[in-house]
Amino acid sequence: MTVAVTAWGTAGAAASLLYGSSGLGPLALTFWRTVGGLVLLSAVRAVLRRRAAHAPDSAVRPKQPLRRRVVRMAVTGSAPAVFQATYLAAVGSTGLAVGTVVAMGAGPVLVTLGARLTMGARLGAGGVPAVVGALAGLAVLVLGGGDSGTVRPSGVALALLSAAGCAVTTLTTRSLEQAGDAADAYGSTISAFAVGAGCLLPFAAAEGLWPQADELGRSLWLMGYIAAVPTALGYGLYFAGLAAVRAATASVISLVEPVPAAVIAVLFLGEELTAGTVVGTCVLLVAVAGLAVAEAREAAAARTGRARAATVR
Repeated sequence: MTVAVTAWGTAGAAASLLYGSSGLGPLALTFWRTVGGLVLLSAVRAVLRRRAAHAPDSAVRPKQPLRRRVVRMAVTGSAPAVFQATYLAAVGSTGLAVGTVVAMGAGPVLVTLGARLTMGARLGAGGVPAVVGALAGLAVLVLGGGDSGTVRPSGVALALLSAAGCAVTTLTTRSLEQAGDAADAYGSTISAFAVGAGCLLPFAAAEGLWPQADELGRSLWLMGYIAAVPTALGYGLYFAGLAAVRAATASVISLVEPVPAAVIAVLFLGEELTAGTVVGTCVLLVAVAGLAVAEAREAAAARTGRARAATVR
């Protein structure tokens, strides 16, 4: 998951470069990103399945109920299409650094709220402070950076929508895993990309599907990079790690993504980070880190309690 989120942090930078030369918008770029990831992941999965078929201990996994598989494909296909497209749109509107910080910082907080509303999970000791801190950080980010033009409320809104799409994907994946739907990570990701590409195609076609002829080679190279590294590699590893990593650990790891994005934005894209932007970013990320620490402590306490109960019995 660390490799996945680091790779994701470079997607916005490549998109920023593409916006200036290819003529593609966020919907068309997300469509090609999804199609490229679908092709690459399908090829990788075919190789892995061929090797597994010749393994001496290979076994055929039982298929899950059709309804559950359809729900998984529909949600994990449409929700990532939403959060990818809105994230790239946020980067184009308010910049790489701010768009990435808001999308990735708000994501864990929305997952916590969503788990409380849909799964009955407690907010816990760190839940309420995290929500309050995240809201405070967003307020400082918007108010502190708005005067300089580096932070646009419309871009922040798009980043929040991206975080909501990511939260829906995370909660759906977790609930289906808990229900016993342990499909292989590559198969789940491929199905999600196929559904996402179908959802995006009409909107991408309306926006403009083909890159401009000027600097076509550069545009194709950047599109290939986005499809291979942040998409095929990133999402394949993300869905595999999500089934094995605790929520607290995932929240901590997600804090890695804004780091490469901010470095690239300042050093190579010429973006400026005002004092208000830096303070708001720090408040937002500290709130998420506090949530992760609190969840880790609660998980450790729960394990200790179960171990003591087993010892008494």
